Order: sequence, then C-alpha cells, then structure tokens
Amino acid sequence: MQPWTIPGQSMTLTAFIEYFLANGIFRFRIPMLFIISGFLYALHDQKPYKQRTNKRLRTLLVPYLMWSAIGILFTFLLESFPAGRELVKGSHIVQIDDTRQLLHDYKWYELVFRWIFLPVPYQLWFIRVLLIYNIAYPGIRWCVLHHTGKWILFSVAVLMWLGTMSFVFFEGEGLLFFSLGVWMQKKDFSIDSPGHIFRPLWWGIAFVVLAALKTALAFQGQSFLGNAIYPVLTILHKSVILSGLIACWFGLDPLVRWCMERRWFSWLSAFAFIIYAMHAPLVAYLINLVLALLASLPGTHFLAFVLLPLTIITLAIITGAILRWISPKVYGLLTGGRGL
Repeated sequence: MQPWTIPGQSMTLTAFIEYFLANGIFRFRIPMLFIISGFLYALHDQKPYKQRTNKRLRTLLVPYLMWSAIGILFTFLLESFPAGRELVKGSHIVQIDDTRQLLHDYKWYELVFRWIFLPVPYQLWFIRVLLIYNIAYPGIRWCVLHHTGKWILFSVAVLMWLGTMSFVFFEGEGLLFFSLGVWMQKKDFSIDSPGHIFRPLWWGIAFVVLAALKTALAFQGQSFLGNAIYPVLTILHKSVILSGLIACWFGLDPLVRWCMERRWFSWLSAFAFIIYAMHAPLVAYLINLVLALLASLPGTHFLAFVLLPLTIITLAIITGAILRWISPKVYGLLTGGRGL
C-alpha cells in the first residue's frame, strides 16, 4: 500500500484494524531499519572502503540474487499446475500486462531483468537499496560532515521522502533515514537518553491517535474531502512514521530487554532473515486460497490476517532450522552469514 491508499471497502472493525496496523502503526519499521543500518555502518570507518564493500557484496548482493532466483524458480514451478497458475494470476505479482500474467509468458531478457532489478520476492528491494547506500557511503558521509553538503543532502532527501519519490535506485525513505543514521553516529547523538523533546509518552500518544485518524479518513474521508484526501493521508502517514520512530526508539527498551532475556526468543530471532526472505511472495499467493478455506468461519478476513502470517513464519523457522542443521554453509550463503 501507498501512504495515500484508500481501501475501497466499507469500514468494519476488522478492516479498520488491518489498515490501522498494516498501513499505520507498523510503517515506522523500515525507516528505523535504515537508521540503524546507517548508524552501524558509520561505526566502522576505520576499515578500508574496498574491504567493507566486498563484505557487503557477500552479505547483501549474494543473498539478494539467490533469493530472487529462488522466487522465480518457485513461481515457475507453481505455474506448472493449473491451481498454481490461478494463485499466481490472482496475486498479480508477475503480471506485465493484460495478456501476460505469468512468468511463462516472459521473454528471456525480461526474466533476467526481474531477477536482478525487480525480484518476485518483492521485499528484497530493501537489500538492493541498502547495498546501493553502502556503496555510496563515502559521498553520504562527506555530505553529513560538511555544512553545505548536509543541507543539500537532507533537503533533497526530505523532499523525496515527503513526495514518496525515487531517482534511479535512490528513493526518499531509505536515503533520508540511512543518512540520518550516519549523522546520528557522527554527531554523537544520544541514542539512549530521549532528552526533553523526545520523551516517548507524548510521541506514543500522537503515534496511535494519528494512525487511527489516518485509518478513519482512508475509509470515510473522501466523501467530504474529495481529492484533497490524498495529500491529507500522505501528511498523516509521514507524521505517523516520525512519531512512531521516536516513541518506539526511546520507549520500547524495557520490552526489548525482556524479550532478549528469553532464550526461546533469542533462538527464534536468529531466523529473522529467513522469515524476511521467505514470507513473500507466499503471503500474496496464498491469501485468496486461505480466505476461501476460512469462508465458513466468522471473522474470515481477520483470521486470515492473523493465521496466514503466523503459519508462514512458522514454516520459515522450521525450514531455517533444518537447513542450518543439514548444511550450515548453504544457510550462511542464503542469509549472508546471519543467524549462524
């Protein structure tokens, strides 16, 4: 979904909760990952650029290409069965136009393009973008450390982020928050103490209220705002992200500590990358099937919203645990050495 996405359905409790979570509360996570990535990358400036870049090629590019290939192969095999073809068509993930809805319809160079630039596991865009920012890090660092460069960089990044724009392989959300992470590390910004302006309580209240307001307007706002609803939703979306970042960054330390003190949680967290890599396109291929299977039960949509992700997460953890046990080397290649 985009910041301005309108659900196009009546507002039920289930629909409200789904939109409130998926296009509201949870949308701060990717910006936070970019901040953390930029901060951590800036910590190791003493290492040579070539050494760091080669390591990122191994830990980011190799898993990216491998999982992109797995996604193509899995989809190609799924299309070999009539039921599987319908699942792929229903997801619209690989659709090029009205007549070409399957990978079997692709020309060879279109398959290569999708493998490298537009993976079937669409969540891999984060790895691609992060790799580009890592390669461009010397330029980003120079801008952050110089007054004029800093203003130019952040002015462009903020405008791109507010407009949800991309320029070639640079997109606003990643550029802004990765650069912000680099700035935080270089300027010794306190990442532990919130200070007066960043107290998490009020930011947390704003976070929830703004997400709820955005959700209500997404369902019912167009009737009295007309086309003005789109910029309103966009502004609210960005406000939700900023308030969520501050509230969760400074307010969730006790929860994180509690979780990481549990051995079972620490064990499960080792499979975070496998969960990330496997969850799509499975969730998109299976959603219509799951809705059909649960159609006779009350609260069908909410059950699917909860049970399908939990099932896929469980499958990913089991797959990761077995693969790590059988072949740690292959597991390491697929995860970039994470979780070993």
